[in-house]
Amino acid sequence: MNPRQLALDALLLDDAAAKCAAVDALPLPAGEQTPADPDGSRLLRESLPGRGARPVLVAPTQLAQRAVTTREGRAALFHSLAHIELNAVNLALDAVWRFGGLPGDFYRDWVGVAREESQHFQLLHGHLQAMGFSYGDFPAHDGLWEMAERTRDDLLARLALVPRVLEARGLDAAPLIRDKLRQAGDERGAALLEIILRDEVAHVRIGNRWYHWLCERRGLDPLACQAELAWRFRAPRPRGPFNLEARRAAGFDEQELAALQAG
Repeated sequence: MNPRQLALDALLLDDAAAKCAAVDALPLPAGEQTPADPDGSRLLRESLPGRGARPVLVAPTQLAQRAVTTREGRAALFHSLAHIELNAVNLALDAVWRFGGLPGDFYRDWVGVAREESQHFQLLHGHLQAMGFSYGDFPAHDGLWEMAERTRDDLLARLALVPRVLEARGLDAAPLIRDKLRQAGDERGAALLEIILRDEVAHVRIGNRWYHWLCERRGLDPLACQAELAWRFRAPRPRGPFNLEARRAAGFDEQELAALQAG
């Protein structure tokens, strides 16, 4: 079966558990041949991504700030993280089905990312359930998918602004969250953050790889192009502190890191 079709079919599923099961079963595309374009006729009557009625989506400013020292505060945090990971599943699937004519490695990379993001969601949801809550019990915001919508017709912008800006922010935030969880006595939760940080370094590195590959093919300067795309697509401005070690491991070079820190 065409892996790009399977990715679109999974993306359209509205139940989180069913989506993750479909993603876990996705085969890694073999060989260098570009998979055929999927049949997108369902998109005439269904919207992307498939999602249930819960969680309720609100503006980021409407999300209550809760202390991780309380059970409900930790549950809200893990709900937020699970929502981010499910959105990351959707983003990886969207990259696979939407953008055609690329090397086989591109599709293999992003199917692999989708499968790991699915595992992250399931780990976080399991921890959330152990606290007596479930995905959908708290409101959430839709910032990641909003950027996917803005960059739906531009692969270069998608690579520049999703893995290299929004997902890279997770590399900066994860150690801070992990340490807060340890201080609150949630060693299991802190261990999950370690797993996710390790995997997210590899995911951002994949985004960096294909961004630089595309810039080279188009004869573009990666730094200048990043700045222009961030302005044109209204990307949020990255704010420190930055996890420079993780960002280096994820493929950011010293020139990019200097520009990041200069603001």
